[in-house]
Amino acid sequence: MHLPILTRPQLVGSQARPKPSMNMRRYGRAALGLLLSIFVGLTWADSAASLQAPSNPMYRQECGSCHLAYPPGLLPEASWGRLMQDLSRHFGADASLSPDEQQALSRYLKGNAGTYKKVQEAPPQDRITRSTWFTREHRKLPAAIWSRPSVGSQANCVACHRQANQGDFDEHRVRIPQ
Repeated sequence: MHLPILTRPQLVGSQARPKPSMNMRRYGRAALGLLLSIFVGLTWADSAASLQAPSNPMYRQECGSCHLAYPPGLLPEASWGRLMQDLSRHFGADASLSPDEQQALSRYLKGNAGTYKKVQEAPPQDRITRSTWFTREHRKLPAAIWSRPSVGSQANCVACHRQANQGDFDEHRVRIPQ
């Protein structure tokens, strides 16, 4: 007696799956690319929003008269709260304000503080220049750059980031002065 050789689909009662066509593969890759772009875009938007130029005129005037009016998103809320508690000893300077001004600026800074992963951890002494992300971003720079008269210190962002006042810290537009 001769028995026919049966294929697996004939034995289990299912049909073989067709191979994906080129169009199916192309659309699958396009969908994956779109999802990845959306994810990266949302992640970038969160951190980019934190670098927006400060919109509060009082903050720009009061704080920006001595140093860059840093985007509030560069520090977490707790850091801004501590920095605003005693402005008479603000990093060695007296930056005292009236109680109403201090309260208004504190409310603005805390309300616009960074909430994304990069700034969840308060840096030592609440200094932006001591934060983990700042140190990582600037780790390849020789220490001598910070003491150049044209730079002055790590806190002088506009020396190298010429558009820092507009919240633009793009590394592709950095120009380190001599």
